[in-house]
Amino acid sequence: MTISTKYQPQNVEDKWYQHWLDRGYFNSKPNPDKEPYAIVIPPPNVTGVLHMGHMLNNTIQDVLIRKARMEGKEACWVPGTDHASIATEAKVVAMLKAMGIDKRDISREEFIGHAWEWTHKYGGIILEQLKKLGASCDWDRTSFTMNDQYYQDVIRVFVDLYHKGYIYRGVRMVNWDPVGKTALSDEEVNYKEVQSNLYCVKYSLENSEETLTIATTRPETILGDTAICINPHDQRYTHLAGKKAVVPLVNRVVPIILDEYVSMEFGTGCLKVTPAHDLNDYELGLKHNLETIDILNDDGTLNEHAQNYSGLDRFEARKLIVDDLKELGQLVKVEDYMNNVGFSERTDAVIEPKLSMQWFMKMDQLSKPALDHVLNGDIKFYPSKFINTYKHWMNNIRDWCISRQLWWGHRIPAYYLPDGSFVVAETPEQALQLAKSKDSSIEAADLRQEEDVLDTWASSWLWPIAVFDGIRDPENQEINYYYPTMDLVTAPEILFFWVARMIIAGYEFREDKPFQNVYLTGIVRDKQRRKMSKSLGNSPDPLELIAQYGADGVRTGMLFSSPAGNDLLFDEKLCQQGRNFANKIWNALRLVKGWEVVEGQDTKNQQAFTWFSNRCNQAIVEIEDHFSKFRISDALITVYKLVWDDFCSWYLEIIKPAYQQPIDSYTYGVTIDFFETLMKLLHPFMPFLTEEVWHNLGQRDQDQAITIAQWPVAASYETGILKEAVRVFELISQIRNVRVQTSTPPREKIELYVKTSAQDLYQPYSFMIQKLGNLSKVEFCDVIPELEGSNFVLRDDECLLITPQNTDPDQDRVQLEKELEYTRGFLAAVEKKLSNQRFVENAPEQVVQNERKKKEDAEAKIKTLETSLSKL
Repeated sequence: MTISTKYQPQNVEDKWYQHWLDRGYFNSKPNPDKEPYAIVIPPPNVTGVLHMGHMLNNTIQDVLIRKARMEGKEACWVPGTDHASIATEAKVVAMLKAMGIDKRDISREEFIGHAWEWTHKYGGIILEQLKKLGASCDWDRTSFTMNDQYYQDVIRVFVDLYHKGYIYRGVRMVNWDPVGKTALSDEEVNYKEVQSNLYCVKYSLENSEETLTIATTRPETILGDTAICINPHDQRYTHLAGKKAVVPLVNRVVPIILDEYVSMEFGTGCLKVTPAHDLNDYELGLKHNLETIDILNDDGTLNEHAQNYSGLDRFEARKLIVDDLKELGQLVKVEDYMNNVGFSERTDAVIEPKLSMQWFMKMDQLSKPALDHVLNGDIKFYPSKFINTYKHWMNNIRDWCISRQLWWGHRIPAYYLPDGSFVVAETPEQALQLAKSKDSSIEAADLRQEEDVLDTWASSWLWPIAVFDGIRDPENQEINYYYPTMDLVTAPEILFFWVARMIIAGYEFREDKPFQNVYLTGIVRDKQRRKMSKSLGNSPDPLELIAQYGADGVRTGMLFSSPAGNDLLFDEKLCQQGRNFANKIWNALRLVKGWEVVEGQDTKNQQAFTWFSNRCNQAIVEIEDHFSKFRISDALITVYKLVWDDFCSWYLEIIKPAYQQPIDSYTYGVTIDFFETLMKLLHPFMPFLTEEVWHNLGQRDQDQAITIAQWPVAASYETGILKEAVRVFELISQIRNVRVQTSTPPREKIELYVKTSAQDLYQPYSFMIQKLGNLSKVEFCDVIPELEGSNFVLRDDECLLITPQNTDPDQDRVQLEKELEYTRGFLAAVEKKLSNQRFVENAPEQVVQNERKKKEDAEAKIKTLETSLSKL
């Protein structure tokens, strides 16, 4: 078999991905003989393209699902996309604008037609890009939150919750996005510190020369003021109780009211009350029965209530109003002010608090099981620090504004009668029946369906249930087999948007959790700790990275530094490290497959087999422990070290035959077995490379792919053997260091003398020591001979290397003195720790024992070093 000189991922990745698809390895169906393992993908927006956050999230999911598949579980990874109401509608509006079409000039049905056209054309891009990454999803299960079945599920749930009394309609203060022209939930508002101005404005009292000064950051809202509020305990203003003030610019006479809500310390102690444009003012308005004057249109321009400023954009009006106040002598001063301003998560427009008729979902009762089952451990968060964040949010949850003033989305199934009342039903036919029960003369043409659609999250919260058809048919085979799913991998920023709501839906509609574990990834940042974004230009194109470093190189590059819940500081050098790792493995493959094999068994390699077998089993145990704690990065690093350090740097060097010499068939067979085990352990992380290596290691038929090979299971291992090997490798490394220090060529044979009390430890490894150290002689003795050479100390063993070059005793003395100084410092640190009574009494016994062992070893090494120095 001819193996190319270089690993070329571009020749491998498409080949093997298509093979996996053709053989149906990613497909899943309920199998009572196998343990189910299901993951649902966090559905990316249908408008999206692959970015670094997707790369991290989906790499982790793929690692988990591939490992489960190899473990013999019925692994099911469900892909799909979210219809993303706001983002998609914005894309379609822009597309129509480019075609010379205004949304306002076409019907809703025509607009929806264009939206579907756009979705069919662009909506699958991100899923195709995930295939380039190697995502092993069951693509036959691809779901979309606007497909027919899912749409019906969302409508059915709305109707169910409405009839249970959880959904209601009413006028409330909402977060209004003037660009998107829709209400937003609290979670869809991003708050930013903004350098603003604080305007101090003078209000006159009715029929009086007296004035009040009031501070505001939004002078345009003065036009909607309907009261002035003061604290009843504020002696500066109590004489004003019952009087009236005149609102500047519009000359509206408004009452001066008393309420303890007003802080006497903040600003001037006087508060302008604008019930239509501030949540707290709205509450004051309800309490004191104040008039509500809404001055804003839906697009952020001022309406007729703004009088002379009608039709102006809110920010344009602000500038003009400030100028007019200044001209009237009512602007006292302007101060710089750092203000916490809300921005729309989708459009980045400044949010306006606005009274609006909306649909809401009551959350206080619905959310209780979702909090309880996280706190009691039924659902586990990794890392667990997010439990407190989750608890705080759930304890302070407010009713959810679920309506959006858009056309693209799940249209709210409320139908209005001519008298203004409404009925809620799954279909127009059912709505008509309900309407007739109110008024038998009602006809279908008399009913008008609600124009608003549901918040996108009010559909995706059903994702783990709906993808298995668990809403329409709650007892079907799939939902009963796959639900609850196993692991959810997502980002902390949607812990409340999505994760909490899925948990709420799970307990409401299935009386069970939607998943067992929630793995929260960090945010991908650049080396300067900035969040990656297109606007900053610091986010590389993932597909370009894959083209340059290979999918496996990028996958491992992402995982090398991605601990759960902590931000990933991405550096392209990590992808380069991943590519270098792939090349290292490829070179190892070429080395092994390039040997000539002859029948026989070289018994000298037996100790290498024993050591590496134990090391493999130890690593498998470590890897399983890391996976159980969702330390995916640590699991990869364990495999990386096992392959690079233990297998390539030590094992292969030990057993490889001399130049142009054959290898015995037994050693070759054992080595191939080890290599295959390593590829299995690495496969979830580097699927393409390992599949290619797997098929080069031996003859396989089409259904012997590594992707369905059995995951390695750890056997018992002897820690004693592993400790012995570590000591032997330290000796070999020290021999190599001395060669460098003395400029002794690697090919030149030298002699080694070792004074040790652990001769029995070294003896089984003498072949390794002699071969890797390129020694002509290894002698264990009671006394180091008085020969000229290089002395060094390894733990409590005294060693002498006889090299052809003349060594410098002074140089040896300096080296030994440095080592002695370091060891004495190390001993002092250990003794200080052991002298701490609290440490000795409270630390685990094994930890204390380890420190005592360090003390003994350091004392023995110091003694040996002092002996060596005395001889010099």
